[in-house]
Amino acid sequence: MLYMSAPLATSAVNTNRTKVVGVGLTLKSSINREVLGLSPEAAKDWQRKTEAEFHLWADHKQSCDAIGMNNFDALQQLALVSWLMSGDVFPIFKRYKPMPTCPYSLRIHMVEADRISTPNRMGGRNGFISITDGENPENGNRIFDGVEVNGDGMVVAYHVCNSYPWQIIREPQEWTRVEAYGPRTGLPNILHVMNSERCGQYRGVTYLAQVIEPLLQLRRYTESELMAALVQSFFTAWIITKTDQNGLPINETGMGDIAGVPTANPGGDNISNSSNEYKQGPGTVLHLAEGEDVKFGNPNIPSTGFDVFVKTFCKLIGAGLGIPYDVLIKEYNSSYSSARAALLDAWEDFRMRRKWFVDDFCQPTYEVWLAEAVARGRVKAPGFFGDPLIRAAWCGARWIGPVQGSLDPLKEAKAAVLQIQHALKTHEQVTRETGGGDWDENVEQLTAENAKLAAAGGGGIRMEVDPNEKDDEGKGGGENA
Repeated sequence: MLYMSAPLATSAVNTNRTKVVGVGLTLKSSINREVLGLSPEAAKDWQRKTEAEFHLWADHKQSCDAIGMNNFDALQQLALVSWLMSGDVFPIFKRYKPMPTCPYSLRIHMVEADRISTPNRMGGRNGFISITDGENPENGNRIFDGVEVNGDGMVVAYHVCNSYPWQIIREPQEWTRVEAYGPRTGLPNILHVMNSERCGQYRGVTYLAQVIEPLLQLRRYTESELMAALVQSFFTAWIITKTDQNGLPINETGMGDIAGVPTANPGGDNISNSSNEYKQGPGTVLHLAEGEDVKFGNPNIPSTGFDVFVKTFCKLIGAGLGIPYDVLIKEYNSSYSSARAALLDAWEDFRMRRKWFVDDFCQPTYEVWLAEAVARGRVKAPGFFGDPLIRAAWCGARWIGPVQGSLDPLKEAKAAVLQIQHALKTHEQVTRETGGGDWDENVEQLTAENAKLAAAGGGGIRMEVDPNEKDDEGKGGGENA
């Protein structure tokens, strides 16, 4: 409800979606060539071919989505938003018949958190009483809100309902037990994207849990201020006079037809000729009787403290969500240093959440896909199914996504150059942080481009950092960097 009706809640979830995933995290194969005994050239050749095979599966919605609605990039966005709103989300791996355009059978079916629940016959919801704990009568395993665990507390299966809670459907309500891992392959059958906050926690908590009450109260306060302003704007003027207490306190300028009987004015203008009624209009001059006065309303809504109050609430909500106020409401009116500090602080949270998301969704999906690609012979990976260490070496990957924004690209570029010159960072680190690309690929591309420029009679551009150069704040290049 808050995501659909409270702008701050929408901003918090969508900001995470944009910064953590963006248009989609891109696979960058990064195998351990030392373990595999490959040369750098052979490793790069294998990585390029494997990435091309993965994109053959991931870039087409009918190839990777079980319902054919999203490609893998869009599935990442869907999974992240569902995780933040509901607390967790469950991608299920299914196998469909390969198509001429895609030789792989793997499909992903995204399941909402509400559909993972304890079956009724195992102690779940009974009538209008919702019970989350249960027991599997076939093996004695405990079930916590649809998550089945063995005697050691290890998750062994999930129970997926064919309907949502309180949904009325034609077919009988049923649950399907999905084992967490395949008994023969050891590969996951279902993923659980969530963030554990307590020991022994088997279900996730919505991202907005800590700020539900402040968000709701802020929404109510904003709505009440808006309604007060609308109501007060209706009262344009009051006629102050001494009237009979038995009469109507407020008279009407148009009474209409009462019970089918026309008013005193048969002309059809529906305006009473009573001397106790007044009508406003452009250029109208009215003579008030003795003892009468006109008082106009002076709307003072929203109150003068409305902006300060709302901003204070936004800061508290942003602190609870790990998003600074500037980033949460997209307002960068402070100084350069303050705005940059807000972005840096927010990116610590985004980077952490991206790592969780990659570990829970992207990397496991890639490993399941790679196992099928090797089994079908489309990707050559000797020893993949024979040694877990060799398999882990083949499965190495990095997931590249949106990079941190830049308020002053020139200053930050100069800082990056100085960090490289003093060995504080490598070219690869700076390339990944500033553009999300690959430094080796950039060098290869620049080599080809420079060769073309030289053949055309052109030349490259080199930027030198002068440590004595002054910036806008009067600081030297070295200090500014």
